[in-house]
Amino acid sequence: MFKRLVVFIIFLFPLLQFSQDFSALWEGHFSYNEIKDVTQGNNKIYAAAENAIFSLDIQTNDIEELTTVNGLSGETISTIYYSEIYELLVIGYENGLIEIAFDNDDNILSVVDIIDKPTIPATDKRINHFNAYQNVIYISTNYGISVFDLEKLEFGDTYFIGNGGSQIQVNQTTVFGDYIYAACMDGAGIRKGLVSSPNLIDYQNWQLVNSGNWLSIETHLDKLYAIEANRRIYQIINDALTEIFLYADAPLDMRAVDTNLIVTTRNDVFVYDDNFNLVSQVSIDPTFDTLYNTAIIDLDNIYIGTEDFGILKTPLLNPVIFEEIHPDGPLLNTPFSIEAESSGLWVTFGDFTIQYNPSPMRRYGISHLKDEDWHNIPYDSLFNARNLNKITINPFNSDQVFVSSFQDGLLEINNDKPTIKYNQTNSGLESLVLPGSPNFISLRLSGTAFDTSGLLWSITSLLERPLKSYNPSNNQWRSYSFSELINDPINNNLGFNTVVIDPLGTKFIASFSKGVIGFNENGNLLKSISKEEEGFPVKSVRSLAIDQRGQLWIGTNGGLRVLYNTSNFFTDDNVRVEEIIIEEDGIAKELLAEQFISDIKVDGSNNKWISTIDSGIFYLSSDGQKTIFHFTKDNSPLPSNDVNNVSIDGVNGTVYIATSKGLVSFRSGGSSPFEDLENAFAYPNPVRPGFNIVDEKVKIKDLSENVNIKITDIEGNLVAEAQSRTNQRYGGYNLEIDGGTAYWNGKNMANNVVASGVYLIMLSDLDSFETKVLKLMVVR
Repeated sequence: MFKRLVVFIIFLFPLLQFSQDFSALWEGHFSYNEIKDVTQGNNKIYAAAENAIFSLDIQTNDIEELTTVNGLSGETISTIYYSEIYELLVIGYENGLIEIAFDNDDNILSVVDIIDKPTIPATDKRINHFNAYQNVIYISTNYGISVFDLEKLEFGDTYFIGNGGSQIQVNQTTVFGDYIYAACMDGAGIRKGLVSSPNLIDYQNWQLVNSGNWLSIETHLDKLYAIEANRRIYQIINDALTEIFLYADAPLDMRAVDTNLIVTTRNDVFVYDDNFNLVSQVSIDPTFDTLYNTAIIDLDNIYIGTEDFGILKTPLLNPVIFEEIHPDGPLLNTPFSIEAESSGLWVTFGDFTIQYNPSPMRRYGISHLKDEDWHNIPYDSLFNARNLNKITINPFNSDQVFVSSFQDGLLEINNDKPTIKYNQTNSGLESLVLPGSPNFISLRLSGTAFDTSGLLWSITSLLERPLKSYNPSNNQWRSYSFSELINDPINNNLGFNTVVIDPLGTKFIASFSKGVIGFNENGNLLKSISKEEEGFPVKSVRSLAIDQRGQLWIGTNGGLRVLYNTSNFFTDDNVRVEEIIIEEDGIAKELLAEQFISDIKVDGSNNKWISTIDSGIFYLSSDGQKTIFHFTKDNSPLPSNDVNNVSIDGVNGTVYIATSKGLVSFRSGGSSPFEDLENAFAYPNPVRPGFNIVDEKVKIKDLSENVNIKITDIEGNLVAEAQSRTNQRYGGYNLEIDGGTAYWNGKNMANNVVASGVYLIMLSDLDSFETKVLKLMVVR
């Protein structure tokens, strides 16, 4: 009955809206190491990470995740509360958004009243605390108190309780006796108002109990406690304060659970009984070197929200053994660079600014998704390599990985174990040289790429000889000078981002101040293009990709460009890049005009995935004329529209997307083509009656690059036909080809779904003339 009431209410209140569940095609890869808040109810512990939530069933130990894939916003969470009465989880955010997740319901309800209030500054909309009382929750915010009715799912009054009705920061509220008490900052003290008063919206109905800055206030059975910013906890009796303890660290969280009061500081959790006797104290354990944020208890255990290990569970009365609890995930929710491999992904988190400045230094580890499990390599195992960014997997040895450091050189990892760090002392890499600072060391390595002969090419910023080649088989290094292009690499800010290599062996390099630089050691050819008359909107190039036709796709700080002919790059004095012109509503427009293009990747169908800063990610047809998908945080599980990097698993077509607020993946279904048809197969086979063949489609996998497909019935009647270069995916055909995978919707030439029977799938490679026939059983 209650759920039906909710659905009815949704139509009445335009500021309430349901978010979509995207779990069919998307997967979230969030970090749950840093816990912001915890709550409990119905035998579950709920823990909020930065922008995702997980629940622990304390009876079965089952863990469930709640992320943007399920409909969460992806914004930064500040507090959570679970209501056993209404069986729902309330989630508060730093930007003022509130979301409600219902038990046994896939929908997430978004409440945007606070976000949309124009009278409240955006910086003051943070949700600090939820206090449930009867059928409402009092919402403590940086502007005051708002009231939300959990039964009707609607907002009530908002209380601005500062002097003269001003907006003040309220950290926490509690109801004690006949009054609601508020712990306030900004010197506003502790204030109270009659909870039954119909006019608490009038600030004059709030009384000042005590001045000062107060972190929290809580009712514990028949007692009232408050914690001041001076680290002291007081009991309040008849509005008089009695100090009872001074903490070594500022308390971050105070809450009552049944007969216990819990106070959490950075280094300790204190559990008290109803007379404020210490029942348990949990200090930082050396095995888990972290800081505490929050804690909650059940009958037997304490669950501590930490900065680095998710939830630490320990016995309440003997807290000496700790259990680390959180879903599997990467180290952080700030992926900077990613590189996909077969059934896996490498992730780094160190970055540099738009101006290629490595400061402040990022001392972060590396994460590796392998066979559906995350393997996290901590920073202290990485030879002190900071600002780790670009990842390159050796195509001749997939267990060997090279990671660029934009401060300390090049890191080599073998079989998931860091092996060596290459720098100015043991390799051909060089530090930049600052005049007057001979002892200054900084190796700002970014883009790396392997060529077809097995050489690893790297680019280092602010050097006269920035381009290096390294042969892993014999440890030989070579350096190549750019001095004829740039005579002062420091003052010209010769910053680099990406290296790609075309079929002729030319290295194309994305630079900050010189556009695209091309180099080929065969003939010592060196050239750059960056001018407006050469087609560039700006000189700063952020990303490059060579597509299957040998065209160079260029992402700049101010738009997208294409160099259609790379073969004459060095010989054509008038070489220029071109914008892509599309028709929109009958008007010719430049595709992705003035967009910050952060990355470009080419899939098995030669289509382009293009990530942007501030506008999400685009999936374009091979020529850019058709936008197949445009994913943003409003229409997809992207936790942010700032997309740093994208990478594609060419075997299964999974697209990994690294945003500024977390990592997600999208099962696009396409895959890279194979050299032959030897391993081609179709699935599901047989197609059973429960399979929705029209929407889910039969997949024909492991196809070669240039293939013709004919599907006939057992009598030889043609049912469907496609060619790789004609019937490409998203073209609306019954049989479509996407790289190494074809999709058949079960329809025949008359556009009707076929009858039950055996069908022959005849594959012909148009280059090698290899053929293969597959049998497919359809049961309807």
